[in-house]
Amino acid sequence: QVQLVESGGGLVQAGGSLRLSCAASSTYAMAWFRQAPGKEREFVAAINWIGSHTYYADSVKGRFTISGDNARNTVYLQMNSLKPEDTAVYYCAARDYNSSPYSDDYPYWGQGTQVTVSS
Repeated sequence: QVQLVESGGGLVQAGGSLRLSCAASSTYAMAWFRQAPGKEREFVAAINWIGSHTYYADSVKGRFTISGDNARNTVYLQMNSLKPEDTAVYYCAARDYNSSPYSDDYPYWGQGTQVTVSS
């Protein structure tokens, strides 16, 4: 059973930055999703450990960066130029194969961490 432990959420003003971390018990393709109140969970970014290919939602491209530390089995999400619309619970997810933008493709999930961006 893969365990994912997230950290790094918090409250920040618009234009600020936060870095989320997700430690995994095994090495898989990993992704970040987010869910705002009253909205469906949406894809944010993903990374394949092999080749380190990365993928981003259009809404965060150029502002967010996903990266991984293979030795620590940890994935990071650096979030810059944050906007109030980035406010959501952010979830780390993992799967055995190549990364995917679809939440249903991920069997392993973290508990979520709240990110709040004030205007």
